[in-house]
Amino acid sequence: MNDKINILITSSGRRTRLLEYFKKELKGKGNIIAADCSELAPTLYIADKYYTVPRIDDVGYIDSIKEICKKENVTGILSLIDPELSLLAKYSEEFRRMGVTTIVSSYEACELWLDKYAASNFFKCNGFGHAKTYDSILDFENALRNKEIDFPVFIKPRKGSASININRAENMEQARVIFEASKDMIIQELLVGQELGVDVYVDMISGKLVSVFTKKKLSTRIGGADKTISYKDNKLFELIDNLVQKLGLIGPADIDFFEKNGEYYISEINPRFGGAYIHAYACGVNFPKLILNNIKGISNNR
Repeated sequence: MNDKINILITSSGRRTRLLEYFKKELKGKGNIIAADCSELAPTLYIADKYYTVPRIDDVGYIDSIKEICKKENVTGILSLIDPELSLLAKYSEEFRRMGVTTIVSSYEACELWLDKYAASNFFKCNGFGHAKTYDSILDFENALRNKEIDFPVFIKPRKGSASININRAENMEQARVIFEASKDMIIQELLVGQELGVDVYVDMISGKLVSVFTKKKLSTRIGGADKTISYKDNKLFELIDNLVQKLGLIGPADIDFFEKNGEYYISEINPRFGGAYIHAYACGVNFPKLILNNIKGISNNR
């Protein structure tokens, strides 16, 4: 391993504070390199070094990332968007042979959490409360007749992210029009209650959950929360412990819940840094430090 620890953050976008956290933790012992497909991404101008690269669906994308890794002696790489996680996981062994640690869960785990219908089936099979989810109009109509679900509902892409193309339907006519307007859509129960965000870190060496930070979402904007307040409930912590044991997650992850009448329902799992992680960091929850420890071969303790 190189004496320096150089971290490459891909699809870095607007997450300037996160890059600042990494830079502070490295304290001159390495560089933060940012890569994005847009030369206007603010993070490019926060990083120690930066590169503009093709879009992640470009055939030359992975080769361009490998070249950056070679040129900058990168020791660790992570992405900040869901669609790229599976891609990095798919090439994790090739990166490992280059001396680069991919800070990402397994390919299978990334694919599962990107697929909201498959994730719903996982929750159901493992006994976790979750939003009822349907991948066909026929199944949804049957559930309506059986009074298993009622309007309003959300209709969204089966493999979507950042709250893109999410629509609310108040009746069957609206639901049918929205569902049939795009391919690979799902119909999902509208969960009502207190929305919660959870930042977790699963040690990349031991595979154990070593850090949990829970918060109530007071207000949200497109793609995430912008006002939160820290929150503690041992029942929720026990649920997260049980959940993480079955998830196959590694490194940082963001989990969303709804709380209703003392019960918790899983809304979303993102195996990456959450958009509202800045609250956790401000309260002393230092995921960059945990990541750097793991890259150096040091296990973190809870």
